[in-house]
Amino acid sequence: KFQFDMHKGSDVQMFKLSEENFEMLEENQQQVSAMLSNRFVAFFEVECTKWNTSLANISEINNLAGEVQRSWSFLENLFIHSEEVKKELPKQAELFVGVDKEVKRILADAYVKQIALIYCDQVWVNKAFTKVQEQLTICEKALQEFMDSKRTAFPRFYFVAQADLLDILSNGNAPAKIQQHMPKIFQAIENLELKEEGVRPFAMGMHTNVGTEYVVFTNPLKLMGKVETYMQDVIDSMRSSLKQIAGDSLVRLGQMTKEQWLQNDPAQTTLLINILTWTRDVEGAFSKIKGNPLAMKDAHVHQVKLLSDLVKMV
Repeated sequence: KFQFDMHKGSDVQMFKLSEENFEMLEENQQQVSAMLSNRFVAFFEVECTKWNTSLANISEINNLAGEVQRSWSFLENLFIHSEEVKKELPKQAELFVGVDKEVKRILADAYVKQIALIYCDQVWVNKAFTKVQEQLTICEKALQEFMDSKRTAFPRFYFVAQADLLDILSNGNAPAKIQQHMPKIFQAIENLELKEEGVRPFAMGMHTNVGTEYVVFTNPLKLMGKVETYMQDVIDSMRSSLKQIAGDSLVRLGQMTKEQWLQNDPAQTTLLINILTWTRDVEGAFSKIKGNPLAMKDAHVHQVKLLSDLVKMV
């Protein structure tokens, strides 16, 4: 008897042989094979041949069904429920509609029959599974090419697992739904600060996933177009915002104490400005050596003081 499990989100019953029954099937196949090779098989040859064929049918259909059900359940959410995929792959989406109906018909018959021997001995079952497997392969190939085109358009998708990428593409028209994948696309970023307005939201800034830091986008970004397009826009906004924040931070450093300045700006920006000011101070000391032989020592004392103040603050 088959073991059935309901497909998530539908009333379709998916089937397989239990581990115990599968082991029994293999054992029975070996026994029948041994009988057929026996020199006294002539009297039981018709019956043995029939059992050999039936058991082979069960084994082959069980394997085919496993592959078909995996592919079908994986592709169904995309070709049936994703507007993005249906728009990008109209021919394959139309083909999948027919495949979807046929798979459900095949699985429904298995649920009616229940018994593996009765179901698998039907001549049409093997042919039906083979046909839908070929059609699913066509859909999978088209989907793979589709995903490769998205990875080419936005290379960071190369570092995202296939299942996550499919979820991103499926929900590309709803930026809020892909927020959970931000840490997989951008290192140290938990999510974007979104402001809902109209059909598509504005990205107002970014939150880190290694603390509580928040960096505002200097210009709010409307997340429009395809997901790979507005994700590239997000990168451009990150870069332009950090560039402007760094420039403003350099100005602020001269207008407030080091402690106030450190608490005011994003950590990555203060690290960058620290390196810039250190380079400026050291190069300035080099240029003053002719007129002031102690310029390097003075610069050293100044750097030690800055570090000591930082240690006290921490």
